[in-house]
Amino acid sequence: MIKAFVFDAYGTLYDVQSVAEVTERAFPGHGEIVTQIWRMKQLEYSWLRSLMNDYRDFWTVTREALTYTLGVLGLTPTANLFDDIAEAYNRLTPYPDAVPALVGLSGVRRAILSNGSPQMLETLVGGSPLRDLIGTTISVDEKRAFKPDPRAYELVEERLGVKPHEVVFVSSNGFDIAGAKCFGFRVARIERVPQAALAREIDDERNNIAGALRPATLFKALRTQEEALGYAPDFVISSLADLSRFAVAS
Repeated sequence: MIKAFVFDAYGTLYDVQSVAEVTERAFPGHGEIVTQIWRMKQLEYSWLRSLMNDYRDFWTVTREALTYTLGVLGLTPTANLFDDIAEAYNRLTPYPDAVPALVGLSGVRRAILSNGSPQMLETLVGGSPLRDLIGTTISVDEKRAFKPDPRAYELVEERLGVKPHEVVFVSSNGFDIAGAKCFGFRVARIERVPQAALAREIDDERNNIAGALRPATLFKALRTQEEALGYAPDFVISSLADLSRFAVAS
């Protein structure tokens, strides 16, 4: 029986691409590449810090990744502009299907398990339409280990009192899907970027711009698809609204 739906935040409920408006305004003509490198380094730095046993919270990691991104692109912001850009991660836009999906799951426990620091999640969730639709918001900061470290997923049972097989964990991120499935959760993958559509996009861009790919397309290929690690999700959904049928079936 499903007792809880636990959601990833970044890229699942909240659109990380929504920072592009801020990055483009800050550095016209560079917004797309800043957005994509920043997100990729943000994730890579979370993994590196976990592997090095040198934990820093996700706000620090986010700022470190932004420092790297602007430096490698030769962009020099003022201190105030840097702070304004970083703050965009605390004002991400929820995906359009997030609110109706959470409303549709009103009879089941709903929680977030996120790499975000407690303050980041408090600001992000508390300032969004999702604030009254999520019962519990859990930060991996309690374990000082980022997903997909198993210690991060342990927080679900500790905080919600449910066993892994009683949980449907929902994410769009390949690394998170693999980690959650390896841990023992039932996993639903929200397919934000269908593989067939991505393949067509790659073909179109290779044919139209001398084989080069836009940074956004490269990001989709690297970070939005299912990983080939042998940990397939139990369900693949095209919209979060599809989750309601699993709740009813349970």
